[in-house]
Amino acid sequence: MKKMFKSVLSFILTVIIFVMPCSIAFAEGSTPVEIKAKSAVLMDVATGRVLMKHNENQKVYPASVTKIMPLLLIIEAIDEGKISLGDTVTVTGSAASKGGSQIWLKEGEQMTVDELLKATAVYSANDACTALGEYLAGSDEAFVKMLNDRASELGMTNTHFENCTGLDDTTENHLTTALDVAIMSRELLKHDLIMNYTTIWMDSLRNGQTELVNTNKLVRFYEGTTGLKTGTTSKAGCCVSASAMRDGTHLVAVVMGSDNSTDRFETAKAMLNWGFSNYSTVTPEIDKSLIPDVGVISGVIDKITPKIPTVQPVLIEKGREGDITQTVDLAVDVAAPVEQGQVLGTVTFRLGDEMLGEYNLTAPDSVAPLTFSIVFRRVLKAIAS
Repeated sequence: MKKMFKSVLSFILTVIIFVMPCSIAFAEGSTPVEIKAKSAVLMDVATGRVLMKHNENQKVYPASVTKIMPLLLIIEAIDEGKISLGDTVTVTGSAASKGGSQIWLKEGEQMTVDELLKATAVYSANDACTALGEYLAGSDEAFVKMLNDRASELGMTNTHFENCTGLDDTTENHLTTALDVAIMSRELLKHDLIMNYTTIWMDSLRNGQTELVNTNKLVRFYEGTTGLKTGTTSKAGCCVSASAMRDGTHLVAVVMGSDNSTDRFETAKAMLNWGFSNYSTVTPEIDKSLIPDVGVISGVIDKITPKIPTVQPVLIEKGREGDITQTVDLAVDVAAPVEQGQVLGTVTFRLGDEMLGEYNLTAPDSVAPLTFSIVFRRVLKAIAS
């Protein structure tokens, strides 16, 4: 019996010895999956919440992941009506002379914005990206300034662009971070139009003469992939900003500086798999039974029914859907006049100590104050009846 007790005790001590260091390491910030890269970030696209990070603020060369920002500016310009997909772009000599990945544009050749977008997003064509930038900004230099200005607006404090392509043979300061890449990736993914391009596996240009195969292999092999962009140079290593959506949850995994292409894709897949396994997107429902009518003091009507707001989806840990609580703070009555849209109260959703969202309950219509003439007419009507 004593021998058995010693064996059991020995087993327990062994487990404690091996488990405790792992728990401590995870608590100190290690990631739940193996990161085969210099830096990485997993972000929820809807909320911007960072779910996983590894050296997220380390400055690195982004290679062609750079093109996420040019794509964002072009898509924004299309959405704002500044340019259109059908616009014809005449290729300049400077655009045609870009090296690296390209579709071999010639000076004076004409392509539409749509075709150049496809070449940039799918094939990572440096000449196509430059042509788009020159068309939007007037020159390559002006376009690069636009890239940096937009990065500043988005709070990408550790990013500096020296070109729109990511070519880094002659630059030392074309740098960003995994976190900043996630920020601009999220902003680009707010525009559904980009996914018409980033989800293409194979296509062609020039009436089929120029074949395009997506540099992002996840488009073909990972369920729910929505994009986004790869990049590879000797300075940057192998990089990818990989986005995917499943069951309403949209995530982006940024992997910077892997030793090889396999490592970047496997790391991105591992991060995305972990995110989809551990989090879900839910839309809390306001309990209308908790929201009574609000009395109106000295108004032409006695009460109003608050307008129920639209609740936005939230990302929570799986299995905690039933732990979401809601608190209603609503006025018993308000004095006339009441303006349409006037705030009457709030509904607050929480998950434990975390506030998931707060929504205003408002007046659906305006309510005029009760005047002497209105009261007099009502009295006469009552007497007549």
